[in-house]
Order: sequence, then C-alpha cells, then structure tokens
Amino acid sequence: MQIIENSIVKEKLYIEKLPNGLTIMIIPKKGIEKKYIIWGTHYGSNDSSFIVPGETKVTNVPKGVAHFLEHKMFEQENGRNSLDVLTSLGVNANAYTTNNHTAYLYECTDNFYEALDEFMDYVQHPYFTDQNVEKEKGIIGQEIMMYDDYPEWKVYLNALEAMYHNHPVKLDITGTIETISHIDKDILYKCYNTFYNPSNMAMVVCGDFEPEKLLDEIKKRLINKNGTGKIKRIFEDEPKTIVKPRVEQKMDTSIPLFAIGIKDEPPEQEEKVRKHIAIEIILNILTGASSELYRKLYDIGNSYWTPSIEYEFDSNYAHILISGQSNDPDKWFEMFKEQINKFKENGINKDDFERIKKMIYGEYVREFNDVTDISRMFLSDYFKGVNSFDYLNEIESINLDYTQEVLKNVFKEEKMVLSVVRN
Repeated sequence: MQIIENSIVKEKLYIEKLPNGLTIMIIPKKGIEKKYIIWGTHYGSNDSSFIVPGETKVTNVPKGVAHFLEHKMFEQENGRNSLDVLTSLGVNANAYTTNNHTAYLYECTDNFYEALDEFMDYVQHPYFTDQNVEKEKGIIGQEIMMYDDYPEWKVYLNALEAMYHNHPVKLDITGTIETISHIDKDILYKCYNTFYNPSNMAMVVCGDFEPEKLLDEIKKRLINKNGTGKIKRIFEDEPKTIVKPRVEQKMDTSIPLFAIGIKDEPPEQEEKVRKHIAIEIILNILTGASSELYRKLYDIGNSYWTPSIEYEFDSNYAHILISGQSNDPDKWFEMFKEQINKFKENGINKDDFERIKKMIYGEYVREFNDVTDISRMFLSDYFKGVNSFDYLNEIESINLDYTQEVLKNVFKEEKMVLSVVRN
C-alpha cells in the first residue's frame, strides 16, 4: 500500500490499486466519530458514445443513461431496496451523477461494516427488468419536469448551451423525457458491464480506521471480476468559439437571475491544479465581497450578495461560471468586463492578490476537517487525474505574474456569454 503524507494538514493518504484495477484510497482520521465511504465509477452524463474494450464498433446510447442507471442500482432481485436496508441500519446513504462520474455513498457513526455488506453487494449486483425500467421512466420524467421549472437550473443550463456547440456537457445530466423513453434493460446492462468495471472505478473511505484492516474487509466483499482495457470515449470536435453571447428566458422569478460563462480550453496535466488555483484567486478578487466591483454594484443597488463562482474542467472541456441575482444583469455583465480590462491594463493589486491567496489557502486547509469534504474531493479529483493534496502543495508557487498571465489568456470577451432568466 502506497502512503502519501501531507505535512501541511498532517494527513496521510493510503492508496492501493488492486489486481483487478480498482483504486482504493483511505484517509484515516483518528478520534473522529463519523465515517464516510464513497464508491465511484468514471462514468457520467457525457459518456453516451464509446467503444467497449475488446470491441471495434462504436456504441451510442440515449442521453441520461448514467443517471438512470444510478436510480436503478438500489433495487434488488430479492425485492428489497438497498437504500431502505441501509437506512434501517442507521446510516445516511445516497448517490449522485455528474458529467464525468457516478458515485454511491453512505456516512455513519455505527454499523459501518454491517452497512458495507449491503453497500458493496448492491453496487456489484444490478437487477434490471422490463417492468422496473418502465416504472423508473415515469419517476425520472417527473424529476426532469421539476428541474425544467427551476429558474436557477435553467439559467445555468442556458449558459452552457450558449458556450458549447457539440460537447455533451451542455446537456441536462438527466437527459430528456424523449431520450429516456429509448432506455431499456439491455442498454442499462451494456453500460453497467462497460463502466462499472473495477478498472474504471475508485473508492474513498475516511474516518477512524486502521487502513490495513479496512482494506482486508473491502477485499472480502469484492466479487471476482477481472479488469478490462481502457474504454474509448467518443466526442464530436468542439470549436473554440462560443455559440452565442447572450440568451434570455422568461420564468417566474422575483429578481432576475444571471449566469456569466467563460469558455476555456482544457488545461494540460501539469497545469490543472495551478491554473485552477489562479482562476479561483482571480474570481475572488473580481467578484468577492471585498472587491471593488462588488462595492460599486452594491452602491448602485444592482447586487445584494456575492455571486457563486465555479471553474469546471475535464480532459476535453473547461469553463468558468459566475451566477447570481441582479436587477440589471446586463449592467452587471458590462461592469464585470470593465473590471477585467482594468486589471489587464493596470495589473492586479499585489496586496489584494496576497490576501485572497491566503484566504483560499485557509479554505483548502478547512476542507480537511470534514470526512465528507475529504472523500468527495479525493474521488472527484481522482477522475480528473489530480491528487487533492496537490492544491495544498501548489498554492505557494502561484505568483502574481502567473495569475496575471492566466487572466490575460482565459478572461477573453469573445469567450464570454450571458444567460438571463427574468419574470
């Protein structure tokens, strides 16, 4: 078992890659009562076109299969629902689907190993029938219609659609009522057998554990399944340009919502963490509660709280999203662009840079206080080819010149879109 120690947060990461390809990561937290486990597959809503290892032809499946599969995994052949079984043990279980991975999880203080029996059983034993698949279409269809009524979701999705021509990241993770109507049990089994292979999966556990003992317990519960070769994921070429600079939709909302998107190019492996940190610093300097822009917007009554900021990337896409509420989103957007140009011309203030960098460093350190944050972070970063410790190790090397360079290369007006939802 490989051990990686981080002296900043005084944490150890134990990593074991099993012969079948499954990667297990354990972060012991002595004296912490809560235990958290998350088991993920590198399979998300983006993966609708692929070549199965050992085959030559391309398999195309409807949009929304990854999310549909996540819903169906809890139902077992014996008639039980594994979510109910886990709840009866006093553990809090759940699952979620993102653009690039699907994850199953639970947290508890007691009955960890009793829950592990059920947890590892249902993830390894899918049960799909014509009847239960058809029933699920109605349930997921209601979920899709519910999200269609959420202004916060539509303003986000519209921004992605304004940025991306072809990449499936612009599509709703759940699919549409039309696309899920084409899902059947054969498609679900095909995708399960392709992507739920141990060589395409990773597990993260955090809590008061002896790593060697925990690893043995996990191995006991693994079924005998060999790893496969690499799955080839097929994507259409994505132009570097945006689709359109502005999109607006009318919905029931008291204050207009906005989302500013900035389309970026996927970072190279060695730049993933450094670029991410620099963008976080820039966004906080630009739009944070202590920023010049926020003060100006607040003074003219155009912003009442700081917007949310996000930098999302994977191997073949990357973008920034800034979302919030404003009485005049177009004015907000114009002032945002003016502030960027001001920083490009005059440079970012060094004191502001150092202050925000320290603040972000503190946030990184605090993430290691919670077993939930730790586990989700390590799983998500793993599927992006990153070790979460790297953010702590790299932040000190981020200087003002590098950050200024990222500002110039990423924050380009021709790559920006504005999505608005208003009454």
